[in-house]
Amino acid sequence: MNKINIAIIGCGTICNSAHAPNYRQNNNVCVKYLVDTIPNKASAVKEKFNFSNAEVRDDYKSILADKSLNAVSVCLPNYLHSQVSCECMAAGLDVLCEKPIATSYSDAKTMQDTANRYNKILNIGVVNRFDVYVNELKNVIASGRLGEVYHVYCSFRNHRSIPGMGGWFTTKKMSGGGVLIDWGIHFIDLIMYVLNNPDINTVTGNVYCELGKNMREYVFENMWAGPPNYDGIYDVDDYVTALIRTSGPTISINGAWAQNILNDDMTIEFLGSKGGVKLRYRQDFDLTVSENGKIETITPQLEPKDAFTEEINSFIDCVITKKKSRANIDNVIKSQLIMDAIYDSSRLKKEVKLFD
Repeated sequence: MNKINIAIIGCGTICNSAHAPNYRQNNNVCVKYLVDTIPNKASAVKEKFNFSNAEVRDDYKSILADKSLNAVSVCLPNYLHSQVSCECMAAGLDVLCEKPIATSYSDAKTMQDTANRYNKILNIGVVNRFDVYVNELKNVIASGRLGEVYHVYCSFRNHRSIPGMGGWFTTKKMSGGGVLIDWGIHFIDLIMYVLNNPDINTVTGNVYCELGKNMREYVFENMWAGPPNYDGIYDVDDYVTALIRTSGPTISINGAWAQNILNDDMTIEFLGSKGGVKLRYRQDFDLTVSENGKIETITPQLEPKDAFTEEINSFIDCVITKKKSRANIDNVIKSQLIMDAIYDSSRLKKEVKLFD
C-alpha cells in the first residue's frame, strides 16, 4: 500500500504534542508538508521529528494543488478552522481538524455540509472518544448497569489557568470564547458520546468574564501559551455554568479557567437509578452500584493506551477506508450546538429552546 501523504497546517503546541509524534510513528504515513506562517516553527518540527522529506511552507494555499497529497491536520487558532478545513476539502483532501469544530455552530454546519458535498472525511480532535476509560464507561452505561441515567454533573474548574492572556485564546474574535469553548468542548463532547448523543431540548446558562478582565491585576504562577500580552484583548469567559435538558438526563456544568478557590476539580458524575460513576478526567473512574442487597464500589483497572495515538491512527484508517468514525463531524456537531446555546442563553438572559 502506498503511504498516506499528510500535511500539518499549524506547527504549534498541539502539533508538537500530538499530531507530529503520532504521524511519525504510523508506518502508513508520510508527512509531506509542514505549514506555518512562522517558517521557523515548521522547520523546528521537521528537525525535531526527523521529517526529512517534508517541505516547509508558510501558506497552506500553496499545497492545495498537489494531487499526491491525501489529507491534512488543521492545528490552527479556532477562527481559522472552518475556512481552512473547507478549502482543503474542496481541494480533495480529507481533514482532521483540532477542537473545537469552529467558533460558531453556523461555521461548523458549513464544514459538515462541505464534507458531505465533496464526500470527504472530516474528523474533529475530540480525543476523549479514544480514551480507554471513557469507552469502558460508555459500555457500562449501555449495559444498563447504572439503570436510568437521570443526571450528569460536570466540573472543569481550575484555580488559575487562563492561557496566553492578551493573545488569541482570550480574543473572542479569534477564539470564539473562553473556558467553555476551550475546555468545555472536551467535557460536553465526552458526555454526549457516552450517552449516545441524546436530543437537546433546552439550554440555560451564563458565562462570566471576571478574574481576567483587568489583566494586569490577574495574579498567576505560570501561564500556558504565555507570556501575557497586556496590550492585547481579554473579552472571553473565564467561568461558565449551565443546565442542559436532553431527551435523556439533565446535564449541569460548571467550568472555570480561573476561580478564587484553590481546589481544582476535573470530574464528571453520572447518576443512575441503579448505580453511579465518578470519572476523573483523563484518568480512571469509580463505579458504585447497589446489587444483591449491598453497595459496592469498583475502580476498573484497564490497560492504558495513548488516546492521541488512537485518534491519529483512527483518522488514517478513515482516510484509507473512507468510513466515518466516532470522531466524524456528524457525531460531534451537537457539542458545538450546545456551546452556542449556552452563549446565546447568557447573552439573552433566558432559556434557549432547541427542540420540543
